[in-house]
Amino acid sequence: MPTDEPLPSLSRREFLAASGVALAGAALLPATDAAAGSPGAPLTPDAFFDRPLRWMQLTLVDSDPGQMNMQFWLDYFRRCHAEAACLNAGGCVAFYPTQIPFHHRSAWMKPGEDPFGFLVRGCRKMDMTVVARVDPHSALDDAAQAHPEWIAIEANGKPRRHWAAPDRWVTCANGPYNFEFMTNVIREIVGVYQVDGVFANRWQGHGPCYCAFCREHFKQASGLDLPRAGDANEAKARRQWAAWRHERMLELWRLWDAEIRKLVPHGAFIANAGGGAFSEFDMIEIGKMSPIFAADRQSRDARVVPPWINGRNAKEYRGAVGLKPVGGIFSVGRDDQYRWKDSVQNGPELRLWAAEGIANGMRPWVCKFSGTLYDERWLPVVAEIYQWHWKHERYLRNVENLARVAVVYSQQTARHYGQENGAQKVEAHDLGFQQALIEARVPFEMLHDQWLDAPHADRFKLLILPNIACLSDAQCDQLRAFVQRGGSLLAAFETSLYDEHGRRRPNFGLSDLFGARFTGTVETFIKNSYIRIEAETHHPILAGLEDAGRIINTTQRVGVETTAPFTRPPLTRVPSYPDLPMEEVYPRPAKTDVPEVYLREYGHGRVVYFPGDLGRTFWEVFDADHAKLLASAIRWAANEDPLVTVTGPGVLDVTVWRQRDSLAIHLVNLTNPMMMKGPVRELLAVGPQQVRLKLPSGIKPRRLHLLTSGHTPRVTESAGALLVTVPSILAHEVLAVDV
Repeated sequence: MPTDEPLPSLSRREFLAASGVALAGAALLPATDAAAGSPGAPLTPDAFFDRPLRWMQLTLVDSDPGQMNMQFWLDYFRRCHAEAACLNAGGCVAFYPTQIPFHHRSAWMKPGEDPFGFLVRGCRKMDMTVVARVDPHSALDDAAQAHPEWIAIEANGKPRRHWAAPDRWVTCANGPYNFEFMTNVIREIVGVYQVDGVFANRWQGHGPCYCAFCREHFKQASGLDLPRAGDANEAKARRQWAAWRHERMLELWRLWDAEIRKLVPHGAFIANAGGGAFSEFDMIEIGKMSPIFAADRQSRDARVVPPWINGRNAKEYRGAVGLKPVGGIFSVGRDDQYRWKDSVQNGPELRLWAAEGIANGMRPWVCKFSGTLYDERWLPVVAEIYQWHWKHERYLRNVENLARVAVVYSQQTARHYGQENGAQKVEAHDLGFQQALIEARVPFEMLHDQWLDAPHADRFKLLILPNIACLSDAQCDQLRAFVQRGGSLLAAFETSLYDEHGRRRPNFGLSDLFGARFTGTVETFIKNSYIRIEAETHHPILAGLEDAGRIINTTQRVGVETTAPFTRPPLTRVPSYPDLPMEEVYPRPAKTDVPEVYLREYGHGRVVYFPGDLGRTFWEVFDADHAKLLASAIRWAANEDPLVTVTGPGVLDVTVWRQRDSLAIHLVNLTNPMMMKGPVRELLAVGPQQVRLKLPSGIKPRRLHLLTSGHTPRVTESAGALLVTVPSILAHEVLAVDV
């Protein structure tokens, strides 16, 4: 009978030994004379970095060596059952006795002291994976005077002072500072301490640099001068500079990764590289380059940011890199524009943010700035999160996400269509659909638009294209084939109206799927327009709106006309009419036959197309009728009995995972007055929740139990599905199913 104790896992030392890596003093020597997976096999970075589940990051500051209690941190790592540590080593400040000129040693570090080495040795005694953190984005006066070529130059020709630390200079990321000096620093750290990898923060620079190296090499690559405000070719030069810089940073990534692997063959360079549609890096490309990724969304800031955004970050990575491990970096402090780096978040906020990451497949990676403690309230909170994770890790080592709905995201749309207004033209559409999915309790994933081929897309029944404006002809063909094979699409607004380079087509690339043709107009600020509910059609998309009469319309709309035979549309347009004077506020006309949704069967699938910006409008105004409409459209398009259905009060994020011999249904309770704008003051329990689980074919349950409460719920069976009542959820409950 299974227990709640974690499955035994190999320690780092055992893992290395089983892979044929000899531990002789500090050196790690690989053997390569046996097949992978058996003793003597070469150890790959992918296998090595997939092992640790719980990460701790300690970012030391210059004054820490003089006042921090280093043994405290090692004891805390042990208390939290941490399996990996990211420790600040060098770059801006060296926390070890470096021998490299101009690598600034901590001014508080006494002769003979080695804080970084002390922490590395302590972590090694606990068999932890150790990654060295470096930050190469600034240097001091002595380095700037000796090597002016290391320093970034502004457009006016002056060396760039650091914006926050005026005694420092901003370094150029593209030239010899990174490619020569920092490469030597990385060689020294890895060679001396035999760390398992290097994590770099702020390594890719801060905007265009006008130093001699950048001017010369950009000119050679593009034939252009560096972009300058007001120049006739500024826009073209900026596009070319972004492409050149992207390739230069990938070259640096490969250099550092290769240098690390020369010294530690299982090691890797781990870049803090962003993620999602607005990442400066091609997510598919970097997905092939690294064995692990760090999702650096540390907390909510002062804007409207729901907690589920942390889980969305995990989905964005997974939608491009697959099931490679993603560490969800979360800070014990706040992450606002005012940069309170020594702050401490409320315990409930920390718990909810971490729960969202864990439920969505991220490995917890807590980040503490400074080894000196000013406020200790976070310590027991993080320890409890990690202890819970350790206790139940057998249900957290996921091998497959079972969501059947995916929201497509597009870097080419963000780059060529969104441009400087990407938040409104791209992201707001995504967020609206995702908020609707959360409220409807529909488990979903995200899928990069370069993965629309059958091997990646066919695990989903429904693909949602919120406003994927830029699609190539080949991508449109992939989506047609997906629907022909039985998949379904839900699209909105300008989806497919532009090609992959951002050039507007005369018609939608997916016009045949939509059953609608673009008429050439796009309305961008629609006031006082409505959607008439044609209740007599009795279409399932009207569920919950049958008695509404009409609901508010979207605020933007693409002009379209019907090209395919349709039955009577269940939603029709009530055009805008005056909103002042009040005596003039009446519809004219009160009724039209203009569809506000196009619904059709196509091939073996279904297609829903909204000509309005329904997702973006919902995200802006949060109208409850839009939430109902989106949820009904999603269910109609999916057209299958869902794997999991959860009913009950409140707002829950529902995710479903499969492990080697279990299923885990995560229920994260988002019900809180501070759901949209934190921090959370207190956690408010909701319940009961009725869970209906339709087990995948061939899976037989042996035991169902709740991981957080520890209860074993009563299980009944009805129509081939298991019915379970979860009495209450405070922050995060997991229904574990041993199979």
